[in-house]
Amino acid sequence: MIEVFKTNVCDRCDANMLIEQIQQSFFNYQVNFDLEDCDRILRVKCITGTIQSALLIDFLKNLGFDAEVLPDEIPFAGRSSIDTITL
Repeated sequence: MIEVFKTNVCDRCDANMLIEQIQQSFFNYQVNFDLEDCDRILRVKCITGTIQSALLIDFLKNLGFDAEVLPDEIPFAGRSSIDTITL
């Protein structure tokens, strides 16, 4: 399972520290940050089982950072239907 979080992490040093802290506390999680994204993304993959989002958000809050789960969104590819047909 993969979960994506929006964060307020701005600095690569903070991101590296958080990666280390998360991986020490959540043994089955693989994590990375995309600080170039406008939402300063934290991606979390759980090798075995599900991600405990609320627990991880509280964990980050205790370290002084905010995070929220980004909803799954499927981009709209466009409309291919015809509104009216004239015979």
